[in-house]
Amino acid sequence: MPARVQYLSASLLKTLREAPADAETLSHRLLVRAGYVRRSAAGIWSWLPLGKRVLDNVARIVREEMDAIGGQEVLLPALLPREPYEVSGRYEEYGDLLFRLRDRKGGDYLLGPTHEEIFTQLVRDQATSYKDLPVILYQIQTKYRDEARPRSGILRGREFQMKDSYSFDTDDEGLAGAYRLHREAYIKIFERLGLDYRVVSAVSGAMGGSASEEFLAPAAAGEDTFASCPACGYAANSEAVTVTVPAGDPAAHPPAEELDTPGTPTIETLAAHLGVPASATLKNLLVKVDGEITAVGVPGDREVDLGKLAEHLAPAVVEVVTADDFTGRPDLVRGYIGPQDLAGKAFPYLADPRVAPGTAWVTGANKADTHARNVVCGRDFEVDRYLDVVEVEPGDPCPSCGAGLRLERGIEIGHIFQLGRKYADAFSLDVLGREGKPVRVTMGSYGIGVSRAVAALAEQTADGQGLCWPKEVAPADVHVVAAGKAVQTELARDLAERLGAAGVRVLVDDRAGVSPGVKFADAELIGVPTILIVGRAAGDGRVELKDRRTGEREELPADEAVARLTGA
Repeated sequence: MPARVQYLSASLLKTLREAPADAETLSHRLLVRAGYVRRSAAGIWSWLPLGKRVLDNVARIVREEMDAIGGQEVLLPALLPREPYEVSGRYEEYGDLLFRLRDRKGGDYLLGPTHEEIFTQLVRDQATSYKDLPVILYQIQTKYRDEARPRSGILRGREFQMKDSYSFDTDDEGLAGAYRLHREAYIKIFERLGLDYRVVSAVSGAMGGSASEEFLAPAAAGEDTFASCPACGYAANSEAVTVTVPAGDPAAHPPAEELDTPGTPTIETLAAHLGVPASATLKNLLVKVDGEITAVGVPGDREVDLGKLAEHLAPAVVEVVTADDFTGRPDLVRGYIGPQDLAGKAFPYLADPRVAPGTAWVTGANKADTHARNVVCGRDFEVDRYLDVVEVEPGDPCPSCGAGLRLERGIEIGHIFQLGRKYADAFSLDVLGREGKPVRVTMGSYGIGVSRAVAALAEQTADGQGLCWPKEVAPADVHVVAAGKAVQTELARDLAERLGAAGVRVLVDDRAGVSPGVKFADAELIGVPTILIVGRAAGDGRVELKDRRTGEREELPADEAVARLTGA
């Protein structure tokens, strides 16, 4: 059993008065200042004693709830062979995100970004009959992704700790049951951690599969934007928000007409020149999809969400065109491109659902300094494929009830997928079924960012003085502060030992030569839920209890304080 009492006089702890110059987020600043983590390299962090305690507490809660739904913990290697990822196609799909390396014999390896392939192989080797299933396997392990711009401390690193679990069933009903079990377990996990979170609809992207939901922790530092409806409770990642536009009558509009519009290559200049709102114009963004020029049509008052587009088209690589891509293409007139006569011929034409059949637009005429109006979808051009690709804006109609949506930022702390048979098909994962015939296994994949959860908690619970951990994840239950004199230090140590003997986790600031002011500031910064101050009244056997979260203080006899903290 780990020691219940930790003395700061004998601890590896150095707090900082100032945050690192490159710290962009609250969690980054405070976790470094409070001595929880230290930067080893860009996107690579060392967990110091206090930080490791918090990280382990998060992992413990995750393990307890995973075990409660029948999960079996394993530990697979982080150093993985190339071949399984080639079989699934993700060796190329991951692109530059993969850490790739070669051993002394010329064999190709990678550092695992996630482990669907390896778990699938494991179950293929171990399970031969329907009697061996269903099974849920999980691990808590370090993952590696070569982020181009690692930032925000442990929120977006190149090395991070993650719980990934996988369910294996013989039918879709079993998969749906495993998905529900994980969803319920995640709710319990995040509630025990003390996180404020939202469950939102999500897109599967390169992971594949059908049903997919994210667990997001609302925070200003979040990299995800999600939409929620205050009227009906609908919630979705902005990339998963859908829109439905009823089709109109293409014949209800006058014929298309070309307009002389010199010097209007942008939506802003065109709208001003014609005196029409930007929403009446059709913006046609050219991108390259696996190297092929493709146009994406959206209303002129909207922007294309390139992340959303990439998710829809994964595993294809999506890039914005450059000036060089227009070379040798006289049919593509920069600033004046329209879908009429070119859509489906010069380029595939994708469009947001708002560009519905029967809608009329002002758009480029494919001639310099010329636009056209009354260009009607379904009459003057056709859409090859509809995709929800515009950036969602506050007030957009809720797909469920039509009320106005609101947008928030969130940190992704969990993601659950019904993968189906994507990986089972790739690795021929079959078992002998009840009828004596091979049955293809169906899978689910479920992740929790363990180290991310630490950062999310710091973002959500910190205040102006420092960190403020919920009890279940805090590095200690009580932070005893000895103001400095010998009698105070002696009483502080005695109280700490009594608390520790009763099972209370205690952090004791008994450092000599450190002023009371610094000790009090460090106690606020470190963020243990309860602070026990042994100060001026120590000679009379009295101490002070302070609730770190509320700031409430109470002076009482030392024995009464011990009784209260131990529940005696």
